Amino acid sequence: MFFKTVLCVVGVHQSDRDVRRAISLCAEVQAHLSVLVVCLAAPPPVGAYAAVLSEPWLQERENDTSELKQRVEEISQLTATAGTSCDVNGYYSEVVWADEAIGQRARYGDLTLIGAELLDDGDLRAAAIGGALFESARPVLLMPDGKVPTLRPKTVLVAWDSRIESARAVHEALPLLPGAERVHVTLVDPQAGLDLSGPEPGADVATYLGRHGIKVAVDHLPGGGRAVADVLAQHAMDLDADMIVMGAYGHSRLRERLFGGVTRTMIEKANLPVFMAH
Repeated sequence: MFFKTVLCVVGVHQSDRDVRRAISLCAEVQAHLSVLVVCLAAPPPVGAYAAVLSEPWLQERENDTSELKQRVEEISQLTATAGTSCDVNGYYSEVVWADEAIGQRARYGDLTLIGAELLDDGDLRAAAIGGALFESARPVLLMPDGKVPTLRPKTVLVAWDSRIESARAVHEALPLLPGAERVHVTLVDPQAGLDLSGPEPGADVATYLGRHGIKVAVDHLPGGGRAVADVLAQHAMDLDADMIVMGAYGHSRLRERLFGGVTRTMIEKANLPVFMAH
């Protein structure tokens, strides 16, 4: 298994749930777990009231720092009794710098985990996913509530649209796929053509995966006017898939934020693990 170092990002006020899941995943593949506990700071006061508010703001920062230190100690104690190789660090940052800092840490791992509790934390979720995807060149595994995550999936849905993001996700997921019993390369309303998905959409990537000893089926699904993310999610449920593999942010993050997109919908509504790469 290629994943030797796994990063788990957690918020300072989260419970132990995401960390415990990360411990289980790392034990499954004998990987080292690196936990980064993040506390987002309130922005500094500005304007006419800055002088009046500066003392409470400084006190808040001191309290935040103390809470962060305590949480790092608590998680260190938890991981020390788990029998898994682990390190735990804390990071205190304003929101605007958090994604870059998380991305820098993610560069020294093979995979970044985003657990169910972190998925419910809007600001930190955005920083962690954005930082890992855009600042580290490493994949991300979303672990929402629902199906228990595993790094040894038996049934995998690969969302394929022939874009570079899909190709990157498939390549990054190669350590996961040879052990799977079924890998379904899934295309929604594919268009044949040399500059699109080829004369037989999905055939090229299926051949590529087959050369790695991976058992592949190609599924063409009609959209029927539904959102692509909804079609993929339903098909994953029908297959009883353990994981979805997909490229992230084929459009710009700004466009996805304004108009929605497959990535945004999967992040917000996923009910099974999603392996993403950009």
